Amino acid sequence: MLEYINWDPVHKFYLWQGFSIHIYSLMFIISFLLGWCIMKFIYKNEKIHQKYLDPLLICTFFGTLLGARLGQVFFYDFSYFSDHWIEAFFPVRESNHHSLLGLIKGYEFIGYRGLSSHGATIGIIFSSFFYSRKILKKSFIWICDRLCIAVSLSAVFIRIGNFFNSEIVGKPCNTNLPWGVKFVQMDTEYGEIVPRHPAQIYESISYLFIFLFLWYLYNKGKQIDNGFLSGIFFTFLWSTRFILEFLKEPQGEEIFNFLSLNTGQWLSIPFIIFGLFLLNLLKIRKYFFSL
Repeated sequence: MLEYINWDPVHKFYLWQGFSIHIYSLMFIISFLLGWCIMKFIYKNEKIHQKYLDPLLICTFFGTLLGARLGQVFFYDFSYFSDHWIEAFFPVRESNHHSLLGLIKGYEFIGYRGLSSHGATIGIIFSSFFYSRKILKKSFIWICDRLCIAVSLSAVFIRIGNFFNSEIVGKPCNTNLPWGVKFVQMDTEYGEIVPRHPAQIYESISYLFIFLFLWYLYNKGKQIDNGFLSGIFFTFLWSTRFILEFLKEPQGEEIFNFLSLNTGQWLSIPFIIFGLFLLNLLKIRKYFFSL
């Protein structure tokens, strides 16, 4: 029986003439492609013209990327990025031994590393609001109820990408836990390399179940009240995140680290409250209309 798993994977695939793609970036691309396929099915099912799909992809992509990056900068690594502001906006890293495309010395291309899921969610909320009002001409909650299905599946692959990068690792676990993981590439970032909880895989599996549940509800064919699917998404996904944070090592500066809760947990609480509000929105409407 395995005592633990030694995890020492490659980070990227080398392609033609020195070009390469990071596995995390590949997971990012896969998540968007699958999300696009899901939304294409939903639009076709609800007789929404396919011309609205590409604008949705563009809005969601830029909302995700901008929100995720700014979230990482302001929530986790502000002191570092305040001295390296170019790295905050561009997928590069300062390096005395590399040059960018052979032209700009002192930088190397590394792709976007360090993306906040809370920031990404905020970015998607704003981009979805813009899309629903200016392009699709439907209610904001309507698009949220559909888009949350695709986002929950995307989260599965993002966490797999984190696992390949040996980032967002769990705390040390019992050495008898057969799925404990030694993240070899971490070096000694957290001290001695010991078996740890594969928190990324815990999250990935949890999000997969949430996606399957949302997909099942959508395909039941029954009328679902506005905000119901979004309420389930925000309540269950961010509650899962809140709970699993207890098994994770601190990330970055942890600017909201007090009362035994870390930054990820404090940032999850507003989303959980929003989800509970959406789940009770119908009751709230009925109450006010009866006054």
